[in-house]
Amino acid sequence: MAASTSQLDNIYLAKQNGELVLQQGENPNKGAHADERILIVGGGVTGLTNAWALLDAGYSVTVVSDRWASLENRITSQIAGALWEWPPAVCGRHTDVISLRLSKTWCQTSYRAFQHLQEILPANGESGHGIRLRTANFFFDKPLETNAEELEKMQEIEEAKIPGFERDPLLATKKAVSQEAGIVDAYKHISPVIDTDAYMFWLRNLVAAKGGKLVTERISGDLLEHEDELLAAYDAHYIINATGLGAFEAAGDKTVYPLRGALIRVVNDGTKFPKVTEALVVANDYSKRDDDGGIVFIVPRNDQTLILGGIAQANEANLDLTLDSPEMRRMRIRCNKFVPGLADAQLDAEPVVQGLRPVRGENVRVERELRTKKDGSLSRIVHSYGQGGSGFTLSFGCAGDVLSLVEEAKAGIAPTPIKSEHALAAEAH
Repeated sequence: MAASTSQLDNIYLAKQNGELVLQQGENPNKGAHADERILIVGGGVTGLTNAWALLDAGYSVTVVSDRWASLENRITSQIAGALWEWPPAVCGRHTDVISLRLSKTWCQTSYRAFQHLQEILPANGESGHGIRLRTANFFFDKPLETNAEELEKMQEIEEAKIPGFERDPLLATKKAVSQEAGIVDAYKHISPVIDTDAYMFWLRNLVAAKGGKLVTERISGDLLEHEDELLAAYDAHYIINATGLGAFEAAGDKTVYPLRGALIRVVNDGTKFPKVTEALVVANDYSKRDDDGGIVFIVPRNDQTLILGGIAQANEANLDLTLDSPEMRRMRIRCNKFVPGLADAQLDAEPVVQGLRPVRGENVRVERELRTKKDGSLSRIVHSYGQGGSGFTLSFGCAGDVLSLVEEAKAGIAPTPIKSEHALAAEAH
């Protein structure tokens, strides 16, 4: 059963003091640009969140994707861990200071949107969005003062006043984490946790209910080379590239690469081990030598399913992991050390899910196309890809910037590149 149309009509996204904000009531922008159609390429969380924002800004929207969320053949967004995190995510660090700075702004926008959404609409049931606020515990096997990056991240979380923040080296004991895990320091805060199956179904339904047109097709090749054809074929004025890993081709971006991840799903009903109701996480440690980085990612997906992770394997595109794969065995052992009795957990009907996080050399790209078309004119393409393992965490923040970039393109303003830290350093010299 889908959420009622009236229920979805009563919520909308709009810019407020420069930030994309979820609001309630009658949308004053509804249909304001109905004669201007936006073509979005990509049906994951990034593409559909962009569609939501653009529809509520009054545009007509067509989303084209070769696949949509389903239980039979999950897309990347469904496989995501989907625990809101302050950047950088536990599965990998940013390589670019500028991108990291932007991501910290984007993540706060998304936090507020998820928080408001779970307050005003039901999370449970067939029509629920699946968002819950849970305590997320982050553990360390060394004092945080010995790791400058992790210490800075924790301090930023505290300064940003993320709800429920508390540093407590005794958290492991208080949360009944096994002593075998070797935890000596920790902090916690409240995080949105998303049931990705429920949310992606809900989000697609919302886009359709708001008038978005959903087309199942595959668009191949560099979008710039086919821009005029695509604009004509879909009666569009602008194109949003939200193709994720497909941006290697769609944006001609050869810095895009896969970061393979996988999760084990187990039954979390309290019969085989104490029911886990909070997230238990150990971040990727690049000093470890087991190729896995020592990640522990134990998160309640919903009220009945617990997901266990994690793996972050760069440039590995084969989705051939099984419960018996060496890295999966190591991952399971790490998780078992955290929760007494977890080794006896009953496996879910589909115990292994795996996918490829879309990562980019200089990280997230939310930017207009910088190349000109064959005739020398400005492109009408806006890019939003490379979110890696943070697609949900950054989704609303990135969508707000996409909306601004569309407005900029409409005004005929030439695109401005987002300068990387390397470019800024070169200018300084």
